[in-house]
Amino acid sequence: MSELQIGVFDHLDRGALPLHEQYEERLRIIEAYDRAGFYGYHLAEHHSTPIGMAPSPSVFLSAAIARTKRLRVAPLVYLLPFYHPLRLLEEVCMLDQMSNGRLEIGTGRGISPVEAAFYGLDPQEAQGRYVEAFEILRAGLTSKTLSYEGKYYRFENVPIELETIQKPMPPFWYGVHSPESAARAARSRFNVVTNEGTAAARKIVESFRAAWSEAGADGAKPKAGIVRFIVIADSDHEALQIGRRAYRRWHENFYFLHEKYGLRAAHEKAPSFDAAVDEGTAFAGSPATVAARLRVHLDETKANYLLGQFAFGDVRLGEALRTIELFARLVLPSLREAEVAA
Repeated sequence: MSELQIGVFDHLDRGALPLHEQYEERLRIIEAYDRAGFYGYHLAEHHSTPIGMAPSPSVFLSAAIARTKRLRVAPLVYLLPFYHPLRLLEEVCMLDQMSNGRLEIGTGRGISPVEAAFYGLDPQEAQGRYVEAFEILRAGLTSKTLSYEGKYYRFENVPIELETIQKPMPPFWYGVHSPESAARAARSRFNVVTNEGTAAARKIVESFRAAWSEAGADGAKPKAGIVRFIVIADSDHEALQIGRRAYRRWHENFYFLHEKYGLRAAHEKAPSFDAAVDEGTAFAGSPATVAARLRVHLDETKANYLLGQFAFGDVRLGEALRTIELFARLVLPSLREAEVAA
């Protein structure tokens, strides 16, 4: 049985359409992910910026749940300091019940001090708030009553009436940018995902797997994922043209707050689609071209979970659906064959 699985990462950044039309088109694309047999759909959370037009992941994921049957859904990530942990606990339980156990949970503290400031949060407190909120969330998923005493949150004998279908709880995810953070995630039994380039991604995957093994076998098969822009068309030229156009819009969206407030990004992005292709964070071309390059890339990074960004910037509905169809019909079988041969 193949170890490689395919997922999706989505900023749901602002495109060219009115927002209500963009939501509907994205849900149609998510239906295509479900038909293609992809493993999961992972949605980012951002606030007051065009890079994230789904600032409430729970709301959008509830719509995705209603439009799919097998596709697992996951925030990547819930920004825990932005939530009251009891409210988030209840949302998590509802989503897992509504999806019949298809929810996975990504958590993080957030990397944008501007977004935190909009919510009246002190960026210096983000890590402390994250730790406490995460402890409360984990405890609430396995308890009937909840008591907690921390610096930021205090509860005493709160009844927990909701629960998840998945026991003891849904799988957890963490976004990582260094081998050290990957190792910490492994020791906590989180799956990980990174959008770093080829060489850095391999070091992250190796560190993650080593730390997971050192922590002891528990029967779980961890996912070490890489996020990559993917555009497929009938020719290399057509795919590159789509990627270049859409990436320009995505790049503007990503840097909107940075440019508005004169900030430097915590993690710099390639300045162009061609630069992203060169660093190994984007793939574009015909099915044969993309399959050949991805085979090499997966072998180099050793990742067992590929998260495609198939819809980004102003990628049009037909373009996204064509990429998904060609990937599922022609590229994925080639990747599976290469994995078996290896």
